[in-house]
Amino acid sequence: MADAANAAAAADQATSGLPQFDLGQWPGEMVWMVFIFAIVVLLFTRVFVPKVGGTIAAREDKIAGDIGEARRLRDEAETQSRAAAEELAQARARAQKLAADAKAAASAEASARQAEEDARLAQMLSEAESRIAAARAEAMNAVGGIAADAAAAIVQRLTGEAAGAAEVERALAGLA
Repeated sequence: MADAANAAAAADQATSGLPQFDLGQWPGEMVWMVFIFAIVVLLFTRVFVPKVGGTIAAREDKIAGDIGEARRLRDEAETQSRAAAEELAQARARAQKLAADAKAAASAEASARQAEEDARLAQMLSEAESRIAAARAEAMNAVGGIAADAAAAIVQRLTGEAAGAAEVERALAGLA
């Protein structure tokens, strides 16, 4: 008999089709579906969405904080950059002033040395000109004596007689 009951149950299932399409089964399935849906909705609204929302809000706050910090650091870097550029400009101005002062001092020292050298050279030139003038005067005095001796020698050679010193002096005086 058990075999007959099993065979009848199998035949009954074969004729009724899939249990999902059996309308007699739907009310129980609907209750379970509503119950499970309510639990899923309750879990989402009470647990998952607040956690995800909190995580998203925390992440947005972190991003906003990081962006704010980055802006603050950028502003601070720009301020430091401007300060460094200003210090560089001041250092450059000081260096240019020192260079100009050193150049002026070197130029003044060179001018003073040049003036001393010019004065020393002018004095040496004056002394040399004095010596040259004295040597010229002495040479000119000696030229007169040499000319008298040469004239006397020429006269003796040409005439065969020695010329007197007074005659030679008169002849040379007439030339000068």
